[in-house]
Amino acid sequence: QVQLVESGGGLVQAGGSLRLSCAASGRTFSYAMAWFRQAPGKEREFVAAISWSGGNTAYADSVKGRITISRDNAKNTVYLQMNSLKPEDTAVYCCAVRRAGWVWGPYTPEQYDYWGQGTQVTVSS
Repeated sequence: QVQLVESGGGLVQAGGSLRLSCAASGRTFSYAMAWFRQAPGKEREFVAAISWSGGNTAYADSVKGRITISRDNAKNTVYLQMNSLKPEDTAVYCCAVRRAGWVWGPYTPEQYDYWGQGTQVTVSS
């Protein structure tokens, strides 16, 4: 199985920035990857997705213009650069892998095969 470990979460004030990382230990060639988040009392929500080549990306409307997904296949790592953070961005952020490759949205957790444990992002007012 692909093993995923997220890092980079923390506490930040509104308007601040964080960069999340997702390091994969297994093979991810041709695999699409994505970030989801889940806030307390809410369902898991799609944030961003990226194809293996990086040529295709997708974002939730709520984060467009503020968040950028990227990947470095040489390092087997996916990143989520988060800027202009808002309190409503507070959630556990999880990295996910889709073995079948890139898919056009809508995006749901059921489309993804492997998940990391998540990293907490807290944005204060």
